[in-house]
Amino acid sequence: MNKTKDIHDLVVIGAGPAALTAAIYTTREEIDTTLYEKGLVGGLAATTDWIDNYPGYMKGIEGLRLADELRGQAERFGTKIEFGEVKSLKRDGEAIILTVDDSEVRSRTALIATGSNYRKLGVPGEEEYYARGVHYCATCDGAFYAGKRLIVVGGGNSGVQEAMFLTRFATHIDLLVRSELKASEVLQRKLETMSDTITVHTNVTVEEIVAEHEKVVGVRVKQKQTGGERMIEADGVFVFIGLLPNTAFLTGSGVELDEVGLVKSDENLQTSVAGVFVAGDVRSHATMQIASAVGDGARAALKIREYLESAT
Repeated sequence: MNKTKDIHDLVVIGAGPAALTAAIYTTREEIDTTLYEKGLVGGLAATTDWIDNYPGYMKGIEGLRLADELRGQAERFGTKIEFGEVKSLKRDGEAIILTVDDSEVRSRTALIATGSNYRKLGVPGEEEYYARGVHYCATCDGAFYAGKRLIVVGGGNSGVQEAMFLTRFATHIDLLVRSELKASEVLQRKLETMSDTITVHTNVTVEEIVAEHEKVVGVRVKQKQTGGERMIEADGVFVFIGLLPNTAFLTGSGVELDEVGLVKSDENLQTSVAGVFVAGDVRSHATMQIASAVGDGARAALKIREYLESAT
């Protein structure tokens, strides 16, 4: 569909399930499509140990395998995947201008599918010992702690699921919950059966990640009711307290965000900037599920095709 060599039909920002699905649809229809990804192709899905609720996989599927299959399918139809960080986006006449690293990329349309990043605790020791005792991906880093004690922070579904996964490696896990457990009843019942391996501490806040001789040795916590503080020893800390949308690059773009930084869109998944669409977990009111992200990607692709056709 592209009539000029210096401008793309579609640039997709991100390479998670929503982005890859959109690319499958657009490249099959010969829409020149390039994805820019600054991290891991597959997004957070690729770092998920096991996905049990994605349609079509009766026995479940490894997150990395699902991501690889989506990538392979997109590339089979001609999708180009480039590694680079999109730092800004703006509309300039008939084109959308993106700054990718230090280069300018022009496109007729853009799809924001940047997903979210892990929310941080913001306590002393967290940044200093990132990847050296502090982690946000059990699948990526859990195996380093075979035979060790671990702390998991987070009482939602992800925190409980990852704590359970980490029992494959750790001898014991202390699960720290800021208030009360908010995981599903199914997960809480399963958690109860693992009380010999996972100890749950409710109504505690993490005050500091403590290290000695450049090695994490535990966490200093405060009991909310009493204000008393104590040390819980561990060899590593895994944090699962939610996600933050990857939308900082949209500052000054004219793309409207909601109160938490997610991208607003109309019924066609088009943002407040003409020709700029959104799909997946970064979209306001998204359901934060892989299946719905894939649906978003397909829908966005169809709307982008309609937009391109109407503009010719």
